[in-house]
Amino acid sequence: MQSTDLGNKESGKIWHRKPSPATRDGIIVNIIHNTSDYHPKVLRFLNVAFDGSGDSLIAGDHQGNIYVFDLYGNRFNLVQRTAQACTALAFNLRRKSEFLVALADYSIKCFDTVTKELVSWMRGHESSVFSISVHASGKYAITTSSDTAQLWDLDTFQRKRKLNIRQSVGIQKVFFLPLSNTILSCFKDNSIFAWECDTLFCKYQLPAPPESSSILYKVFAVTRDGRILAAGGKSNHLHLWCLEATQLFRIIQMPTKVRAIRHLEFLPDSFDAGSNQVLGVLSQDGIMRFVNIQTCKLLFEIGSLDEGISSSVISPHGRYIASIMENGSLNIYSVQALTQEINKPPPPLVKVIEDFPKNKLSSADLKMKVTSGRVQQPAKSRESKIQTRILKQDLTGNFESKENELSDGLNKKRLQILLKGYGEYPTKYRMFIWRSLLQLPENHTAFSSLIDKGTHVAFLNLQKKYPIKSRKLLRVLQRTLSALAHWSVIFSDTPYLPLLAFPFVKLFQNNQLVCFEVVATLIINWCQHWFEYFPNPPINILSMIENVLAFHDKQLLQHFVDHDVTSQLYAWPLLETVFSEVLTREEWLKLFDNVFSNHPSFLLMTVVAYNVCSRAPLLNCNLKDDFEYFFHHRNNLDISVVIREVYRLMETTPTDIHPDSMLDAFVALTKGQYPVFNQYPKFIVDYQTQERERIRNDELDYLRERQTVEDMQAEVDQQRVEDETWYQKQELLRKAEETRRAMLLQEEEKMIQQRQRLAAVKRELKIKEIHLQDAARRRFLKLQQDQREMELRRLDDEIERKVHMRDQEIATTAKDLEMRQLELELQKNLTRNQEAVAKEMREDADVCRRKVDLEEHMFHKLVETDQSQIQQTQKVIKENIAKAEQACLNNDWKIQTLYKQKCDDLQRSKCYREVAKLLQENRKKETEVLNAMLEEEAKKWKEAEEKEFHLRSEKKAAALSDASRKCFLNQEISAAVEHTANPYNKEAPRFQNEQVASSCLPRTSQLNDISEMDPSAHISLNRRTIEWDTTGQDLIKKVRNLRQRLTAQARNRCQTPGLLAT
Repeated sequence: MQSTDLGNKESGKIWHRKPSPATRDGIIVNIIHNTSDYHPKVLRFLNVAFDGSGDSLIAGDHQGNIYVFDLYGNRFNLVQRTAQACTALAFNLRRKSEFLVALADYSIKCFDTVTKELVSWMRGHESSVFSISVHASGKYAITTSSDTAQLWDLDTFQRKRKLNIRQSVGIQKVFFLPLSNTILSCFKDNSIFAWECDTLFCKYQLPAPPESSSILYKVFAVTRDGRILAAGGKSNHLHLWCLEATQLFRIIQMPTKVRAIRHLEFLPDSFDAGSNQVLGVLSQDGIMRFVNIQTCKLLFEIGSLDEGISSSVISPHGRYIASIMENGSLNIYSVQALTQEINKPPPPLVKVIEDFPKNKLSSADLKMKVTSGRVQQPAKSRESKIQTRILKQDLTGNFESKENELSDGLNKKRLQILLKGYGEYPTKYRMFIWRSLLQLPENHTAFSSLIDKGTHVAFLNLQKKYPIKSRKLLRVLQRTLSALAHWSVIFSDTPYLPLLAFPFVKLFQNNQLVCFEVVATLIINWCQHWFEYFPNPPINILSMIENVLAFHDKQLLQHFVDHDVTSQLYAWPLLETVFSEVLTREEWLKLFDNVFSNHPSFLLMTVVAYNVCSRAPLLNCNLKDDFEYFFHHRNNLDISVVIREVYRLMETTPTDIHPDSMLDAFVALTKGQYPVFNQYPKFIVDYQTQERERIRNDELDYLRERQTVEDMQAEVDQQRVEDETWYQKQELLRKAEETRRAMLLQEEEKMIQQRQRLAAVKRELKIKEIHLQDAARRRFLKLQQDQREMELRRLDDEIERKVHMRDQEIATTAKDLEMRQLELELQKNLTRNQEAVAKEMREDADVCRRKVDLEEHMFHKLVETDQSQIQQTQKVIKENIAKAEQACLNNDWKIQTLYKQKCDDLQRSKCYREVAKLLQENRKKETEVLNAMLEEEAKKWKEAEEKEFHLRSEKKAAALSDASRKCFLNQEISAAVEHTANPYNKEAPRFQNEQVASSCLPRTSQLNDISEMDPSAHISLNRRTIEWDTTGQDLIKKVRNLRQRLTAQARNRCQTPGLLAT
């Protein structure tokens, strides 16, 4: 028994040598699946199914690995990994490469074994699917679970019907009947219904089984013709139902050791037209027993108590049985091997009648009673009758008619007459006639036993001596010669056996059994006495040929003798090659039509006839090489003339030298087993065998020693090569080091040059930068000057506007005063005292104008002071802005420079990969320098920020001083006003508070009198004073806002380079 471990292989051979299952167990191969992980374990097979042809099967394990086993092609392939256990399989779909698999997640998937892709995914079950039944057409499938059964259309993979049942009644199995359109549903209450597939019409229901043998059905099986249903359960009884009559017709009781039946399967037979007679019954003990349901006899069984069977499937043609064992492995059984003893033919009842030594028979002696009959096989009836026949023979006959009658109904005499008339047999029937003439027994078993022994050691290197282009022809020749060598030892030492067998191998290469038996028959009959002088050529046979040649052509024989040409040269080459070297295919076939139809001596006469017919060219040959060439190559000779000459020689040769008297008559091979061939000097063969074995052992020892020496030499050579390689590597490394040092020096020189160029570029960039900075500074200064001019123009415009407004107000006041003066002049006529008042009023007006001029002068000083401060502030801010912009430009230039440096580094990196370590160190140093520069830059910016903060503090101090000066100015103005107003406090005490609150301008007594007379003029003056105050305050606020904005912008511009630097 061969065993195959799948391991982690996805494909491979199922068996590595031709399986020869034993009759006792019939196992072809045992397939196991062990993982080679850190913790090896056995993957158990769970389900198996055959395809429609029966030569391929599919199996799935509990991890979801699905394999296809091709028993005909001896290959297995992993077609899918579902990652979950499969609960049912079906491989007999209409598309031969597709299969259905039910998985543990209650789904059914369809995969393709060729493309290994998912074809469809079917869902709908709510429990595990344990059965898949496919219609005979392959168009529909029924999937069964414990609670429902569903009918699927495999063309669209859609569900057509669903069988709903009550929860109290479970489903046992729902399946299609073979070769019909009927669905059989079996329930747990023993009710069995038959439904029409298309209409789902209930055709019939089987009645309940009798109470005396009532069992709960668990398993079912149907014959191929769909007529008989076998059912079983937890009992040793089997119920056989006739589905046509819908009745129970037989109950079979299994042996007492069977307590429950787990599986039923009918064994198909090619000759029973579907009415299967053998039923396989798997019981609880793991043994599957095959019984004949007609004779109720146990035929054979598989499995044992130690190696029990879990489930089993039989191929559709009945050749193989695939069983999943309880240990998780898969066994493939050969049904032919299991049934070999059953189908063994009965022993022959015909006895052979032998003649008396003197061949004198009387009438009474030739009468005998022969009984013939057949041993009935278990499936047949035993009622056989023994027939008797009386064979009678004429007194003058010599059994000639019996000898001429062949096994296939042909008559040898008629065939010889036909052969003489046409010269050859018809090509269409030649092989059939040869098999009849040679009476081949076709012993398949004996030939298989010879073939199973493998290639004989003498013919392992046959292709070296005989290089045949066709590998198939070489393989058939090797097998035939090996079978002959296993049949008889002498053929392993016969040097000319390949030459003798080759034409027959080439002729019968498609039927090796016939080829072997033809060659064996040829050796037994036409090669008689060839091996008596082994290992020398058959001298006795060659002497017969020489005697016949001497009788019919003495001149030719004398010519041979004169030129030292023996029969080993002119006869033996023709015999050892059976004329295949000197004849074409058609000539050779025509010759052997006559050889197989005549006495074995015909072949020897053919050698003589060939020489006689070629006497003219042979008489012209004088050199031995010419003779050798003649008998090893084709010649211009008509084979029909040679055959006629053979028949003439057969008739005209005297009896004393005729080979017919020295060779035995034709004897066919025996049936069943081949005869023993020992017509050779056994001691010579044994001695040669011993010598050959000794030589072979010596050769093996020599080969081992030579192999050891060669291994040592190989090791020395390898060591020498390794040393040379090491030295070469060292030399290459030294050269590479020198090369890289030179490259490094060159790169350093290039780097120095590039640095010089880079320094020149930097200088140029610095000069350009200085020019750009100068131009930018000029532009900025121009812009700053323009802004100042614009600000000055705006301030001048504002001052002019305010002066114009003041002049307008003064002019208006002057006009009012003139109007008042006119009024006063008008009143002057009324009173003379008013003139003095007017005079005082003019004096007051002059004082007021002087005071206003003084105030305007002070105001102009304040404005100029404020403007100078604003200009200084703007100048400082603009300088800071210029510095910040300069810093931005510097940083931008540095960023651009760094970017260019980075681009240059990227370009150089392609050239400097081999000196990357040095460059990395340089980069590290440059990075440190850059970091130091950045730190220095940060320090500078920090110092700039500190200086800016100091500047802001100085500006705040200046602003505080401005505010203090302004306060001081206001105090001085208020003191002057109070000083001016003190002389009038006694005369007008009631207007003191109003004058202080309303205005800072001095008032005279005349003005008080005027205000008493005209209050509107006083109100207008107060309003103008308030407007002047508010206008000045607004202007100061605008200046402060402008200063704050400029300061904020300068601060932002100063912070931006710092961010870029970080």
